[in-house]
Amino acid sequence: MVSSTRNPVDGVELSFDSVGEGDPILLIHGSALSRAIWRGFGYTKALRDRYQVISMDLRGHGRSGKPHAQSAYAMDFLVADALAVLDAAGAERAHFGGYSVGSRVGYSLAVSAPERLLSLTTFGGTFRIQPGSVGDLFFPEYDAALGAGGMTGFVAGWEARMGHDLDAQTRAAFLANDGAALQAYFRQTEAEAAIAESDVATLGMPALLFAGTRDLARLQDSRRASELMPNARLVELPGRDHGTTLIPAQPVLEEWLPFLATSGN
Repeated sequence: MVSSTRNPVDGVELSFDSVGEGDPILLIHGSALSRAIWRGFGYTKALRDRYQVISMDLRGHGRSGKPHAQSAYAMDFLVADALAVLDAAGAERAHFGGYSVGSRVGYSLAVSAPERLLSLTTFGGTFRIQPGSVGDLFFPEYDAALGAGGMTGFVAGWEARMGHDLDAQTRAAFLANDGAALQAYFRQTEAEAAIAESDVATLGMPALLFAGTRDLARLQDSRRASELMPNARLVELPGRDHGTTLIPAQPVLEEWLPFLATSGN
């Protein structure tokens, strides 16, 4: 069921789906994508028989509001967005699954409101970001491409950097974005401070951290987080880079579903 709510602080509209029954699980996508990836890659279908699957569009993405001010994308707002969606979906506590920046929201949510999480799962995630990381992940001229050619220019530049076309699901999600909103979002993403390792070490909920063996920066950070967190386990995905962390889904689900079944009870 498609629903919407608003961030109680600044009023930005937030669009989300809620399907299935059982313990809630909140899913948050990565940069320039949307909640559609969870359905498109098969995760919603695999989870909905056992869980209330809540998938939201981050502000600046999908059907959620798209402010153009960089300050509107501060992590405090993103965390408040996630809490607002959980409240609107009637989820007092929930499992969490986040990809890429969705993982950073998950870490931040876990630090600020640990009582709301049954477990934390990250995919290609990190609790910190270094200046230049967005350019390293996509292509160095991404900001100029967004300013000059919007999402069409951004996608063309990224495909040229990779040397191949994006998969159809990812390409459609990227092209559906608002270039000015995404530019503001990326600028704030790089400006955000890291979560302190001392705070990561306090996160005691069950945690499962996925990273591809070719996604070296996120693998290193996930390995460090798994060392810091008392109840965390790292799963390395052989041969996967950042863009292929979630697909194919089956090997991921073979690790994730048993973890969820034994977490948060």
